Amino acid sequence: MKKFFSSLLFVLAIGSASVMAQSTPMTQQQEKIEVSDAELAQFAEVFQRMRMMNQEVQKEMMAVVENEDFELQRFNEIHQAKMNPEKEIETTKEEDKKYEAVVGELEAMQPKFQKKMQAVITESDLSMERYQQLAMALQTDAELQQRLQKIMQS
Repeated sequence: MKKFFSSLLFVLAIGSASVMAQSTPMTQQQEKIEVSDAELAQFAEVFQRMRMMNQEVQKEMMAVVENEDFELQRFNEIHQAKMNPEKEIETTKEEDKKYEAVVGELEAMQPKFQKKMQAVITESDLSMERYQQLAMALQTDAELQQRLQKIMQS
């Protein structure tokens, strides 16, 4: 269940990054960018704060599911089936109603989470645009990933 919420939060966290990335040409995204150790350390600090915030958000999201009298595992099964057209699952009308209510609440919470994440970034020395560039670069640049890991381990 944590994996689902983590992936959902990751989507929320980089959602604004991907919106920004869609407006930039694909070739620009794939170019290697220069990143100083200080800048990467700043990114690591923001990333750590985001992770801590994600844990809090996960608790809030699980509370929403539980408040609807929904078992977390069952909600996750239904959600995965709804997200994957090849996966079928039988649900009752009551489960469908609960599922829609939970998803509606989670979607309503999303702007609050995004604002919190943006605040964490803007409190750092990184601009939102630069944070997004680094996040995108880290998805494909193994060397940059290794540098970030070293910084986070020290």
